Amino acid sequence: MKNKKIRIFSIVFGILLVLFLIFNFGLNFWLKKNLPNYIKNNSEYIVNYKTMDVDLGTGNILSTGISINTQNPQNQEIIGLQGTIDTLSISRLGIYDLIFNKNISTSKVTLASPNLNVILSNKKDKKSGKKDNPLEFDKIKITNGNIQVFRPTKQKILSVKVLNLDVDDLNITGKSAEGELPFSFEKYEVNAKNFFLRPDNVYAFTANYITTKEGQMSIKDFAMIPLLSYQNFTKFFPKKRNLFDVKASEMSFKDIVFKGKQLSLSDVRFENPNIKMYTTNVKPQEKKKSFTYEVNLENVLLNNATVDIRKPTGSPLFGAENLTMQINRMMMNDETAKGNIPFNYEDFNIKGKNITYFSPTQNIAVANFIIRPKAADLRTIVVKPTSIQSDKTSLDLTADQLNLRVNNWEFVNNKLKIDVQNVLVNQLNGSIRTAKNAKKKKPTFEGIHFPLIIKNVELKNSNLTVDNQDQPLVFKDLNANIENVELNETTIKDKLPFKTGNYSLTTRNFNYKTKFYNFSASLLKLNRNVVQVSDFVVKPTVSRAQFIRMIPTEKDLYDVKVSQIKAIGKWDLVSDNKFLDITNVTLNKLDANIFRSKIPKDDISEKPMYSELLRSIKFPMFVNNLDIKNSLLVYEEDTKKSDGPGKLTFSNFNLNVKNLNSGKMKGKPTQVPITIRCQFMNASPMKVNWSFDTANMNDAFAISGNISDLPASRINPFIEPYLKVRATGLISDLIFDFKGTKRGIYGNMKMVNKDLKISVLKQTGEKDKILSAIANVFVRTDSGKYPESVEVEEVERDNTKSFFNLFWRGIEQGLKKTLIGKNAPKTEESIKKTVDNTKTALEQNKKELQKTKAEVRDKVQEIKGKVQERKEEVKKKGLINNLFKKKSAQ
Repeated sequence: MKNKKIRIFSIVFGILLVLFLIFNFGLNFWLKKNLPNYIKNNSEYIVNYKTMDVDLGTGNILSTGISINTQNPQNQEIIGLQGTIDTLSISRLGIYDLIFNKNISTSKVTLASPNLNVILSNKKDKKSGKKDNPLEFDKIKITNGNIQVFRPTKQKILSVKVLNLDVDDLNITGKSAEGELPFSFEKYEVNAKNFFLRPDNVYAFTANYITTKEGQMSIKDFAMIPLLSYQNFTKFFPKKRNLFDVKASEMSFKDIVFKGKQLSLSDVRFENPNIKMYTTNVKPQEKKKSFTYEVNLENVLLNNATVDIRKPTGSPLFGAENLTMQINRMMMNDETAKGNIPFNYEDFNIKGKNITYFSPTQNIAVANFIIRPKAADLRTIVVKPTSIQSDKTSLDLTADQLNLRVNNWEFVNNKLKIDVQNVLVNQLNGSIRTAKNAKKKKPTFEGIHFPLIIKNVELKNSNLTVDNQDQPLVFKDLNANIENVELNETTIKDKLPFKTGNYSLTTRNFNYKTKFYNFSASLLKLNRNVVQVSDFVVKPTVSRAQFIRMIPTEKDLYDVKVSQIKAIGKWDLVSDNKFLDITNVTLNKLDANIFRSKIPKDDISEKPMYSELLRSIKFPMFVNNLDIKNSLLVYEEDTKKSDGPGKLTFSNFNLNVKNLNSGKMKGKPTQVPITIRCQFMNASPMKVNWSFDTANMNDAFAISGNISDLPASRINPFIEPYLKVRATGLISDLIFDFKGTKRGIYGNMKMVNKDLKISVLKQTGEKDKILSAIANVFVRTDSGKYPESVEVEEVERDNTKSFFNLFWRGIEQGLKKTLIGKNAPKTEESIKKTVDNTKTALEQNKKELQKTKAEVRDKVQEIKGKVQERKEEVKKKGLINNLFKKKSAQ
């Protein structure tokens, strides 16, 4: 029974095998005779071949001498094919899908020497219900192929020659959507020449040779070429931001993945790339794509690259040479392409030479640089102006080094978000020329993501000149440090758009030049709480004669030296919230000369009182203590009639001021007490107590003091040159106690004097004895030991004069009343009349004497004339007598 079943099974199997062989033979015979007509009648293609061998059991097909053409080349609904294939080998073809579903799927396809032109079909309308007929291959192998792929418009997408290709999981969709590749694959091995890819109407990718070895692809003479000029790019693609032109002698990579609009590569290397980018002025719209693909590059290296970025005008914007750039996990897509940096990255390392950047007014050059995500180091930086424009700041600078250490930085919505740990600028030298009449356009900081933070800024070993309207400010051996610089939405509203923490500045041989003065210091040290200045000098840049000719009205000329200035406190004088809160200010060894000439016209502008002047300061200011120590003050003044300037000297000058204020700091006193101790005219102790209140709108003040043991001759250097008066004697004590307001001064004064006499001088400097005697008749030469005080009545203030003019007029009235009595005005008038009458009499005597001398001269001349006439008569008579004598003799 068992054997019978085996025999039956064998018979059936044998019959089936015979039938299969017969059917397989018959199918091969039918295919050879009828397949071309069947394909022609049931498809859009015409296929011919020399041989065809089909194995139904395995689905393997082997064919040689194949030619293929599209029956209707005008039909764009299908993939157009035209060309030849020497040998086609197909393994495990899905015959059922081919016949009934018109899909081609196979495990492996081998094409020997294919020479094909492929025309892609139009993109199908999804609403029509039509489906694409994709080609799916587990593996495809092409040897010695020449392939070209076109869009339905006959525009070439892809071409390659001498192609040798092994690809896994190839999928040809047949679609020709703009910017989308018509195929995808996973693994590959390829060797080819003359590669060309045109994915869109903007760029074409070309290469002379493509080879792979152990999964690494090498592309020789790679190029990404723009297909249109810059003018046409901006015309036809007005919303795209940049146009690229890239070339490289070699490009290599591995692990390539091409899917639709996605391109993935790893270990990408560009040798000697030349990258050009043409910028536009148009910002891309958010909904428009500026970059078609999504590119993922793992481990990118650009070796010895050259970068050239051009402005819309075609002139250079940015350039770099010998650029080596390593980037890990670089990704570029439509969103990143819209940003300031057109790609994202995980890490990078960039180094190179000869960076150049061209702004509208400046050229910036960097000789060497290294940049990493957390640090940057630039060497030999040069900033030069391309043109000098009066309304723009101009930089002419060099720096040995610029070093940055960054905690984090990125672009968020096209805005720079940055947190900087340290900025170092070393050996910054040159000049900054500030703008004149600059257009006050406040920066918008649109490109900054707030807050922008810099933990520390250092400036070392620098020499810098800041030229503000031909008034240069010079810093030599400049070192500065600023901590916690922050730019945020609040600070940008201020004049200084950032705030800082601690800071310090040190400079030697500081110098600042203005129209009339040169300011200098051997050392300037500044930090958040201390200012120290050594050997501070204010030196006139013009002579006194030049100064007088240059000023339209009266003005003081200063010549000042200070051994040391030191201030301790807190301040902010640059932001919109200015304040000055000083604990102590000390000026040691001040040597000041103040010169004023009365030759120019009077300055008739209203002069504020010192309390009003302090009150006019617009920000809170308070100085708890101000000291001027061990100093010398000299005041000189001349007039048109003076023979040189008069001089007042205050030596061993010491001044203390408390509560110097603007009346705007809450909780601080507004009363300002001032004490002065010095030697007046290098001889007499002088004490002054002065006070005022900045909160008092009447500018009330009090000033009192005394001068002791003053030889009158000591004031001669001041009164002789232009009053033509010389004094002798002794002023034992001069005591004054005044009060006043902005309207005037009043109080009392007392003077103890002995043997006080006045000598009136002639123009030659000799004593005029007559006028001196008359003047001394009215002067009280000896006050006695206990003179009474005299009252200084309300002396009205001249608003065009300073406070010291008012003070002097109070002293002047007190002196007059002390020296010539309480009826000083009447006595003064009498003295003037007496002196005037005496002068008139003297002048009359001079005139009469001159008249007498003239009459005598005339009389002498008359007598001389008569004598001469007489002589002439005598001569004539003698001549006649002689004549008659001669005649008689004859």
